[in-house]
Amino acid sequence: MADNNTIARPYAQAVFEIAVEANDLGPWSESLDIAGQLLGDSALVEYLGNPEFNNEQRLEFLTGLFKKAGANLLAGGNDKGRNFLKLLLENRRVAVLPEIAEHFEAAKAKVENTVDAMITSAAPLSAAQQKEMANALKARLGREVRVATEIDENLIGGAVIRAGDVVIDGSLRARLEGLATALIK
Repeated sequence: MADNNTIARPYAQAVFEIAVEANDLGPWSESLDIAGQLLGDSALVEYLGNPEFNNEQRLEFLTGLFKKAGANLLAGGNDKGRNFLKLLLENRRVAVLPEIAEHFEAAKAKVENTVDAMITSAAPLSAAQQKEMANALKARLGREVRVATEIDENLIGGAVIRAGDVVIDGSLRARLEGLATALIK
């Protein structure tokens, strides 16, 4: 059986082209993100797989759910969004919406020349530190950087930065592990 990413890629590309054509990248991104989060719940996917439901019932259920959650384009706020959802249901691909959302975001980031960076640090970072790291990443990657932070006290000190395919491990834990490895040799 094909991997979910393999299945999701052409759907994401198709909906991305629709969004670019309509100049609706933001609304599509928001709707797909919400739908992807909701369908990341295996209980919901299992519920939708109930053979007692037909695709029209599944569509009505999902559009109502998406409407309540704010995924307006997939909630019938756009014929293309509703048709996209119908297509996913007909092809039994609605469960790959989380992966479709991820591929869509990657394509959007490429077009917008942006990258999301996660900075994991041992202690909270000040706004000035976050800005300094974002500027350094922008210079290194040549792209606009959107920074998010999280705390991991296990790092002891320093930080780990993940931006797209780039990982920069400047944590004290990594340095100590490197020192331990060097001493063993």
